[in-house]
Amino acid sequence: MANTTTSPDGDGGESGGSVREHDRYLPIANISRIMKRALPPNGKIGKDAKDTVQECVSEFISFITSEASDKCQKEKRKTVNGEDLLWAMSTLGFEDYLEPLKVYLARYREVSYISLLLLSSCYVRLILSFHLPVYVAETILLLHGDSNNRDAAGGVSGEELPVV
Repeated sequence: MANTTTSPDGDGGESGGSVREHDRYLPIANISRIMKRALPPNGKIGKDAKDTVQECVSEFISFITSEASDKCQKEKRKTVNGEDLLWAMSTLGFEDYLEPLKVYLARYREVSYISLLLLSSCYVRLILSFHLPVYVAETILLLHGDSNNRDAAGGVSGEELPVV
């Protein structure tokens, strides 16, 4: 299994884009960790069970991704997004998974956005802590969306920045 090659057409790699079979599988350690969550602490999982689940999960992901990718190609887009994957799952008959995945996708995007804002806020605080000239700090704050942090002399105070 480790050195065999396959192509998307399943012809053993004769159509050009050969990929080693094990390269299209998710890491076995990740599969094992997820499987262990469903077992009691002293539960054991055989290697053949891990290998089978690894192959099935990887095939399932390829199946969904291929359908989403086909949709993107028809729409002349190069990037597959979360909505494309949800559409593919619906099209392929996996409607039961859509609602939890929509909730997960929304929460993931929310957390990603909040993380980006927090990083931006930390970056601004770092810059201001080096006592940049007022006009530079004001420009940064304007770009950051906050012009209310002025001290008594009209300068910008980094200590008063709101936490985002």
